[in-house]
Amino acid sequence: MNYILFDGSVRNQLLPFTYTRPVADIRVGILTIREKWEKHLGFTTSTVTEDFLSEKFPMIELEQNVLINASVLPTKNLVKIVKSLSENQAIFMNEEPLAFYTTEGQEVDFDTYDIIEYSYDDIIKIEHTWDIFQQNGKAIQQDFNLLTEGRESQAIPEMTVAFNKEQIFIEEGAKLPLCSLNANDGPIYIGKDSEIMEGAMIRGPFALCEHATVKMGAKIYGATTIGPHTKVGGEVNNCVIFGYSNKGHDGFLGNSVIGEWCNLGADTNNSNLKNNYAEVRLWDYETEGFAKTGLQFCGLMMGDHSKCGINTMFNTGTVVGVSANIFGSGFPRNFIPSFSWGGSAGMTTYKTNKAFEVAEVVMARRNIIFSEEDKKILEHVFEVSGQWRRG
Repeated sequence: MNYILFDGSVRNQLLPFTYTRPVADIRVGILTIREKWEKHLGFTTSTVTEDFLSEKFPMIELEQNVLINASVLPTKNLVKIVKSLSENQAIFMNEEPLAFYTTEGQEVDFDTYDIIEYSYDDIIKIEHTWDIFQQNGKAIQQDFNLLTEGRESQAIPEMTVAFNKEQIFIEEGAKLPLCSLNANDGPIYIGKDSEIMEGAMIRGPFALCEHATVKMGAKIYGATTIGPHTKVGGEVNNCVIFGYSNKGHDGFLGNSVIGEWCNLGADTNNSNLKNNYAEVRLWDYETEGFAKTGLQFCGLMMGDHSKCGINTMFNTGTVVGVSANIFGSGFPRNFIPSFSWGGSAGMTTYKTNKAFEVAEVVMARRNIIFSEEDKKILEHVFEVSGQWRRG
């Protein structure tokens, strides 16, 4: 069977992260949503997404296809039903399609479909940016079970302090001397060829993906995911960093989501709680206003390729777009449009030629090419985000 993941109705609510990727390629837990589905299904997948992303993330349609809502994380119950779908059948939950069968070129009309109502209460759905860190603990547990079932962990080093060892799994090539791992409140997954340096203290649920690094003396609270090829130091609490990003020094990051190719300068801090303990509001790209989150704790949402200088301070509930460069004293605005340059004293436009020069150098350090596809995507983001830039 050919499986295709579609963005669904929540794509705009997941900006700025979906400016540069389909919903399927958001990381929550240990794996991206796509990686979860592919492991459960035993097949590779393609994507239905926005036109400007489709060159890098093309859809592959065959004679028989099952389309799956990418905002929904797979469970054993859901996967079983998805695999059993036949022609003109669809799975719905609360009037929203979770998956449906289609043939090549078919015009989909759900009025003609046999609708299967999904009745289990095990679904995790990523509808808003803050769901990524809010649901991360549950997602880590699900991925931990999926990745470690029937497998044996590498040995925990003698000088490493470990609590609840049965919930700690170490992949081949990982290095973790003289650190503390506490899995009493959730599992700890240490990815292939990753490193936890001396003196770091980790509490689960926690995921360190392959080739990622936790620096000396870091304090990491669950539920936190450090994506592949990422370096993290300082204090981190309930955060998801997608990958290829750096928070290499002291400073606090809490209840936050950081995209790829980001860099947080030394002693960058974010607030995750308002002084009056009021509900946090976040910028909503769809309504072009600040939306209620229902959360008391909510920190920083930073899109791909954005950077900030040393001693940067982010206020509670700040949204930073793609390819922004923030620096200077004081608190910048709590919505920073893509391709912005500056800080609390004012913002100007970060020109694409300069931004692309940086992206090319940064990606080359990890032996990854800044491709023409990448440039076209960022050029599109530059155009559509211009309405919010002031200079």
